Amino acid sequence: MDNASARNMWGDYLDQHLEDAFVDAPKTIHFCDNKKDANECVDLVLKNIKKATSPSLLGLQLRNEPLPKIGDFLVITDWDGKAKCIVKTTAVKLKPMFSIDETYARKEGEGDKSLAYWKKTHWEYYTRELSEFNREPRESMIVVCQEFEKVFD
Repeated sequence: MDNASARNMWGDYLDQHLEDAFVDAPKTIHFCDNKKDANECVDLVLKNIKKATSPSLLGLQLRNEPLPKIGDFLVITDWDGKAKCIVKTTAVKLKPMFSIDETYARKEGEGDKSLAYWKKTHWEYYTRELSEFNREPRESMIVVCQEFEKVFD
């Protein structure tokens, strides 16, 4: 962790949760690829509305990032890198984009929480994400459905 506010938040968490003292230091992330969406999404997590995130498997592979796994911790920051909360991954499922349903879209908690909103905004995000690798999203591409619970803020 190269972010001082994330390190401090993780230290505060460990002070209260000694059972996690030997857990690998969590990855520090912000959601999305722009300030407005990143800050809105972390606020939704703080309000216990957003309980999932959905990176594309192809995007993770192209950036050489590991798949999330159950039990992983993440320090979520705002766009400017200020640590806002810690979440713990509770489920990871790989699904083709076309199989995402209303229930999962609601867990993401964004916009009006509808499947139509989820598909529109995620298609736009995946298009931007994959364009730097000269790739395009497809309905059949695999989405990493990562569910989490907020454990500290």
